Amino acid sequence: MSAQSLRDGGLQEAIKAVGGVGALARALGISQPSVSNWQKVPPERVIAIEQISGVARGVLRPDLYPEMRASLAAAMEAAKAEQAAAAEPDDMDRLRAAEYGLLALLLFKAPTAAVLAEVSNLKGDASPLGLAHLALAEAARDTTLEAANRQFFDLFVGLGRGELLPYASYYLTGFLHERPLAEVRADFIRFGIVREDESKEPEDHIALLFDVMAGLALGSFGDGYADEKTFFETHLKPWAARFFADLETIEGRPLYATIGRVGRLFMDIETEAFAFAG
Repeated sequence: MSAQSLRDGGLQEAIKAVGGVGALARALGISQPSVSNWQKVPPERVIAIEQISGVARGVLRPDLYPEMRASLAAAMEAAKAEQAAAAEPDDMDRLRAAEYGLLALLLFKAPTAAVLAEVSNLKGDASPLGLAHLALAEAARDTTLEAANRQFFDLFVGLGRGELLPYASYYLTGFLHERPLAEVRADFIRFGIVREDESKEPEDHIALLFDVMAGLALGSFGDGYADEKTFFETHLKPWAARFFADLETIEGRPLYATIGRVGRLFMDIETEAFAFAG
């Protein structure tokens, strides 16, 4: 069995911190064999090694400084808890993520009976967005499943092409599969996003972009607020509000007109919030 395998953990940590046994011996002004033969830090050397290595005395000799070891452990746990709390999304971000998720669900495919029932129970308040939620809930209650599916088909599928094309490339260039799609795909790769759905929809579909924004708001991926703001301002701000305005004003599609109103108001709120936050 080697001398290294017999060393106390605190001593090994100090040796590693200073760059080896020889470095620690030179810093202490003693011979290297002396340090090599230690199984734990000698009591008279604890303070000096603490100063040299930066390893706390409670780690070097917890048997001699148990209270300091306990304090250090408590401090580390507190730091971990603080970091975890900082990483947790707040209530506002959870609400934002839910709004993105709801709109993504309604725009990616025709609603099921369960989705219509969920939307019909939406709550609201006296704010413009709250009133839009109430109008959407009423529209969901007044719309049959068959009618909702027909509206979705006419708007986004159609015989050859739907009435609206919910893609960044189309709204920004007039064509599909253009540079905005390539830029979205680059961010998908950067965030490590792998699509699991079986659809052939391009990644710049507004529902997929909203799914990403929901994940960014919850901190599921990305590097915090900076990535969230950049993604929004690059991939949604230039066109999403215009898409929702078109959806809101299209005739004969009452359910999706109310979805358009919710989306337009939400995009206005998000744009103002990101601008205000700088």
